[in-house]
Amino acid sequence: MHYPSEAHMNAVTRILRYLKFSNGKGLMYSENDHLNIDGYTDADWARNISDRKSTSSYFTFVGGNLVTWRSKKQKVVALSNAEAEFRGMAKSVCELLWLRRLLTKIGFALSSEMNLFCDNKATIGISYNAIQHDRTKHVEVDRHFIKQNLEEKIIWFPFVKS
Repeated sequence: MHYPSEAHMNAVTRILRYLKFSNGKGLMYSENDHLNIDGYTDADWARNISDRKSTSSYFTFVGGNLVTWRSKKQKVVALSNAEAEFRGMAKSVCELLWLRRLLTKIGFALSSEMNLFCDNKATIGISYNAIQHDRTKHVEVDRHFIKQNLEEKIIWFPFVKS
C-alpha cells in the first residue's frame, strides 16, 4: 500500500476489470438471530511444482455471513499434509480471534465457542492430543498456540468433509 509497484497496479486493474463485467453478482448478506463466528480452513500440500510450498486458505462467517477470506502461499515447505493443514489452521485461529476481539470492542457480547471447520482428521487429532511429540516437533509453536485456545474453550474444531 505504501510502495505500490507495477505488479500491484496490474492486480488492481485485473480486479477492476472483473468487477466491471460482473454486474449483478455479489455476496448476499442476511439478518440472522445469532452472531456465531465460524471459519473454514484448508491447505493444499506441496501443490506448487516449482518450490513445493503449500497454499493455506480460510474464510470466516459472522452471523452466517461471509466477512473475510484469504489464500496465501506458506513461507516454508511442509513435510506432510497434516503439517500444511496445521500451519493454515494456526493462521485461521488468528483471524477468528481478531474478529472476536473486534466485535467485542464495538459492543457485541460473544459467548459461544467459535468453530473452525477442517477436513483433515490428523490435524484435528494433533490439536487435541499434545502427546504426539514426534509428529509435531516442526510445528511446536503453532501447536501450543492452538492448544491454549482449545483449553480456554475459545475455539472448537469440528470435522467437515472436503
